[in-house]
Amino acid sequence: MTSLYDNIIFGPVRSRRLGLSLGVNLLPIESKLCSFDCIYCECGWNADHPGKRRFNAREDVSKMLDETLARMVKEGTPPDVITFAGNGEPTLHPDFENVIADTIALRDKHCPAAKVSVLSNATQLHRDDVCRALRRVDNNILKLDSAFDATVQLMNKPQGAYSVAKLVEQLKSFDGELIIQTMFLRGEYLGQRVDNTTEEEVLAWLKLVEEIHPKQVMVYSLDRDTPCQTLEKVDKEELRAIAARVEALGIAVSVA
Repeated sequence: MTSLYDNIIFGPVRSRRLGLSLGVNLLPIESKLCSFDCIYCECGWNADHPGKRRFNAREDVSKMLDETLARMVKEGTPPDVITFAGNGEPTLHPDFENVIADTIALRDKHCPAAKVSVLSNATQLHRDDVCRALRRVDNNILKLDSAFDATVQLMNKPQGAYSVAKLVEQLKSFDGELIIQTMFLRGEYLGQRVDNTTEEEVLAWLKLVEEIHPKQVMVYSLDRDTPCQTLEKVDKEELRAIAARVEALGIAVSVA
């Protein structure tokens, strides 16, 4: 069953990709707020979680993160990573750049070995403040689920104008200082076949990955409940085969 995160700070949880991860949710506690409506989102459909569209205040985020990090360090269990995720798209927050600046300062104060990560769907890269903030974090993990606009419309359901070609140009502007994250799945949605694991899909995606040339690629498949019940998980061996093709491009890759 899909569900929302019920606080500003959540976890820590043992992440498949990041280690001991302390989560930060900038989105509303009681509703989902996202520029995508992914058919695989663990938080469910946007429409299933209506409510106040109020971002968590910068001051509240800083206070709770300060207290939580102090406690974790005192208990001898500092996080490996502070991860911005939560009930939607974190970079939608109007004060995102200052929140990141606060977080880096708190990380340096309490647990300087910890990394700061942002899980983002990359829809806000037209904003200079978001790009500046993402360049400051250790891991800016940006989504690219397909090279084809039609597949993105099926899988990610962008809430507004979206172009893969435009996104790729924005991703290239990071000069390799980014991580690409791709969800591989297959199944059906609204009577249409969804499958970004076909040879056509993978070849086109690899071409874009080579163009962007990120420092790392993360490939993964379904691990939690999804709002669309007709999706199929891609097995580890198939993911590893895709990963090997990324490694052949000279790019580091992780499989989850």
